[in-house]
Amino acid sequence: MEAMAFLLNGTFVFATALIFAALGGLITERTGVVNLGLEGFMVAGAFSAAVTAYFAEQAGLGGMSAWIGFLSAPLCALLFALMHAIASVRFKADQVISGIVVNMLAASSTFFLVKLIFDGAAETPMLTEVFGKTNIPFLSDLPFFGVAFFQVYPTTIVALILVVIIYFVMFKTPLGLRMRAVGEHPGSADTAGIRVNRLRFLAVLVGGMVASLGGATIALTANSSFSFNTISGQGFIALAAVIFGRWHPIGAMGAALFFGLAQALKDKVQLFEFAKQVPTEVFYMLPYVLTLIVLIFTSKRTSAPAALGQPYDPGKR
Repeated sequence: MEAMAFLLNGTFVFATALIFAALGGLITERTGVVNLGLEGFMVAGAFSAAVTAYFAEQAGLGGMSAWIGFLSAPLCALLFALMHAIASVRFKADQVISGIVVNMLAASSTFFLVKLIFDGAAETPMLTEVFGKTNIPFLSDLPFFGVAFFQVYPTTIVALILVVIIYFVMFKTPLGLRMRAVGEHPGSADTAGIRVNRLRFLAVLVGGMVASLGGATIALTANSSFSFNTISGQGFIALAAVIFGRWHPIGAMGAALFFGLAQALKDKVQLFEFAKQVPTEVFYMLPYVLTLIVLIFTSKRTSAPAALGQPYDPGKR
């Protein structure tokens, strides 16, 4: 039972970054813009969080350093989201190619900047003031459930709150109705007086900023630093969570937890005796193989926004 409790706790640790990134992708894609740049936004967020937190530490800001780094992530990602928005919405470029360019540019530019800032080093110095797990009063003392669900990083609490907020905005407010309308029937939305491209532009910016918090979470919890391979495909798994979760905030969170379980399982399984006969690489492949399997079996049953990936031209309405 104790091993199961730690496995569930590890699931939340790994899933938190995926929840942020999946929510960012969902915000963008619900308005009809493909967001293949989630990996790049997470890289930008991780870079900004690690570097900002490091210099905050050096300035003697202590425990505030992690929060300052965390809040700096959306500002850095905003630059890359702006590129994606201008290319895909303003100039109607291919949204897939635009997202790939964001990923490549974020990876190369942040690696270059780390080398420039830290005298040629391939990664930032290890952070000492990172997020620690928070024990939720009374609940964390419960047997099994306390360890499994109520000893969490503060970023996990932020992610869960964000799921509720985005669900409420998306399905209970006029703004959410407009976002879904431009993703399903942009021509009809335009006829109703909604400025389709302006809403899509804003959604790309907000989506990129939210996704960057996933990268910041990895840099300020599990890794305590930033390097070229800090994110290593997490953005693509988050995109799979958006599809698996059927472009719904609760569904995306559930899918992120599922993939988080796969990553936690990877670490725990290696502790068993039988696992020592299996090459380590097999366990590292597990989350990605699982992602492919899930997509193969669920892709035909998911229903993307009808206008996803289709640039909107008001002149052709």
